[in-house]
Amino acid sequence: MGTLTVNQNKLQKRLRRLAGEAVADFNMIEEGDKVMVCLSGGKDSYTMLDVLMHLQKVAPIKFEIVAVNMDQKQPGFPEHVLPAYLKELGIEYHIVEKDTYSVVKELVPEGKTTCSLCSRLRRGTLYTFADEIGATKMALGHHRDDIVETFFLNMFYNGSLKAMPPKLLADDGRNVVIRPLAYCNEKDIQAYSDLKQFPIIPCNLCGSQENLQRQVVKEMLQEWERKSPGRTENIFRGLQNVIPSQLADRNLFDFTSLRIDDTATPRFVNLVNL
Repeated sequence: MGTLTVNQNKLQKRLRRLAGEAVADFNMIEEGDKVMVCLSGGKDSYTMLDVLMHLQKVAPIKFEIVAVNMDQKQPGFPEHVLPAYLKELGIEYHIVEKDTYSVVKELVPEGKTTCSLCSRLRRGTLYTFADEIGATKMALGHHRDDIVETFFLNMFYNGSLKAMPPKLLADDGRNVVIRPLAYCNEKDIQAYSDLKQFPIIPCNLCGSQENLQRQVVKEMLQEWERKSPGRTENIFRGLQNVIPSQLADRNLFDFTSLRIDDTATPRFVNLVNL
């Protein structure tokens, strides 16, 4: 890639800045960390690796980066693409081979969504591998739009208010998951991926399925964004500004003990001036 134009340079700087802010705000990466960067071959994970490699050069702390891809044995998976790309970058990498494709095809009825099971199997394998190589953080490429979409998915279909946190302690207690692109929007990531001409590997298992619940939510948010630019950003800000007393979760706020405070100063209204 040649010299960047002014707009391209702004795009690169914006992604790097936002990723850096997310890393700092949530203390995602610390001195001496070994960060396992999970690469799927999609635009998000390529962009994440790119910005983390830059951060590694300019950050005031020292940390390692290890790129890891999981070959799930999907038919037609181009096994040569990622090794060639990562060798050219000159960073440590591993390809974890595990045939979860056959498991998913066997267990999920034809026409049903495979994404959930595929994701669980992949995540479990990567958690185990992170432990094996001594990784202290596991970086995933989810961005701001993914987080907002997940919030609505859980609200619409599971009746719960939860999304994807920028930083998470896994259920096993042995893995800390980080999402450095949490502040970055998908439009910028797509533009950057096009600019860098990353060797994209499409998902032939779940990515080609139509009418997924996530796609429905994505289209809803895109329509909102067209009508009211900035709405997705405001929703994300809302996830950072939760007021438990204004919701209805009794586990988060003690509603049952609410009583009048007899010591509070009365508020009198001057009716004459109304």
